Amino acid sequence: MLGQLEQLLGQLDELRARAIEELAPINASAALEEWDTRYLGRNRGELKNLSSVMPKLAKDERPVVGQKMNAVKTELERELATKREQLRQRELMLTLENERIDVTLPGRALPAGTMHPISRIILEVTQIFERMGFGIVQGPEVETDYYNFQALNIAEDHPARDMQDTFWVEPGQILLRTQTSPMQIRTMKQNQPPVRVVVPGKVYRNEAIDATHEAMFHQIEGLLVDEYCTMADLKGCLERFAHEMFGRDRRLRFRSSYFPFTEPSAEVDISCGLCGGKGCRSCKYSGWLEILGSGMVHPKVLREVGYDPTKYRGFAFGMGVERIAMLKYDVGEIRLFSGNDLRFLRQL
Repeated sequence: MLGQLEQLLGQLDELRARAIEELAPINASAALEEWDTRYLGRNRGELKNLSSVMPKLAKDERPVVGQKMNAVKTELERELATKREQLRQRELMLTLENERIDVTLPGRALPAGTMHPISRIILEVTQIFERMGFGIVQGPEVETDYYNFQALNIAEDHPARDMQDTFWVEPGQILLRTQTSPMQIRTMKQNQPPVRVVVPGKVYRNEAIDATHEAMFHQIEGLLVDEYCTMADLKGCLERFAHEMFGRDRRLRFRSSYFPFTEPSAEVDISCGLCGGKGCRSCKYSGWLEILGSGMVHPKVLREVGYDPTKYRGFAFGMGVERIAMLKYDVGEIRLFSGNDLRFLRQL
């Protein structure tokens, strides 16, 4: 049995030396884990295999072999921990080297967003009228037939309804508003004169979409009601708006027209900015471009909201925001505003 003890102790010394020798050149975590499994593995490690002969030793020899085996195991585990830390530090240094940031380089500025041209036009228009004493109100996009049509002197069988082909939510009762004019009725019902408001917002019509028409677009309505108000006041108000929006050299032209809720009514044209009113392809050689509709508030509308038309008078106007944007930025395609194409938006 003495020969077997010496042989086992010699095997432990040989295993220790071989393991340390193989550990030294390892420079990768995967190879290190493989070394750990081969020598210190709980199931099939070489050290574990040598311990399987312990039952064959005499009782007085087992402590000697056990102490030697524990010493070898402790030393190998210490060497393993040291090597693991070396590899960790090495991998950390490589990571820091690869991910190093040159703090002396100039920063990379994030691109700043800008206001959409439609939002910009709404802001510009409303600010112009605010400076003239108008307030800003907004209302629901889903309206009743009463506010959208009836209260505006558009009866159920009125032919003007055909001009505003409608998206109905509940046929004959609830619809997507075709104009922002319903807020004029709501405002007058809630307030006594004087009333001065502009109403920006989305409107909806069942349009055949083309270069100048969309099913969803934006409008800005204006309303002024007071004891003294004339077409001259309306003209002066709109001329000031046009000059501030398009420049002092632009001229306005009023043409008689028809709207159910105003009488008299007028279409308003602005002189073409490209040709200076001389005539070009953009204005169809007329020298003028249509921008909005306007007129004096119809007495029936005033009575509908409880105003006395013999005491109060008012004017109203309405403009398409996309139309104003097309004129201001010389854009020939209305669908560009809803396409959200950054190549287009960055030009404005």
